[in-house]
Amino acid sequence: MKILITIRENNVAPRFDLTSEVLIALCENQEILGTPRTMLMNRPSAEDLCALIIKEGISTVICGGIEESHLKYLSWKKIQVVDSVIGPYSEALNAANAGFLKAGTILPGAKKRVLEK
Repeated sequence: MKILITIRENNVAPRFDLTSEVLIALCENQEILGTPRTMLMNRPSAEDLCALIIKEGISTVICGGIEESHLKYLSWKKIQVVDSVIGPYSEALNAANAGFLKAGTILPGAKKRVLEK
């Protein structure tokens, strides 16, 4: 499975349409193959991001908030979208790879940051 995570700093980006950086990872048999790569977008654009997802053959998208029209489009293209995820993108990748990530997940790293403040 090929996973794309919208990222901002070390976290899952809070908004799909304002994402300017993504992480792409190839996972198989609950292992991450090779080194995940990051890509910078020319500009934040949900349409450009959807086009990249199709072009790269992504099977799963992990993001924060996403507009319903983009969610429906990606679902129509048979791409699984796990949205409303909050926390470090590395934890999101590991949870998705293990098969435990669900929409609305607040990852332990996000909870820890709140407690530290």
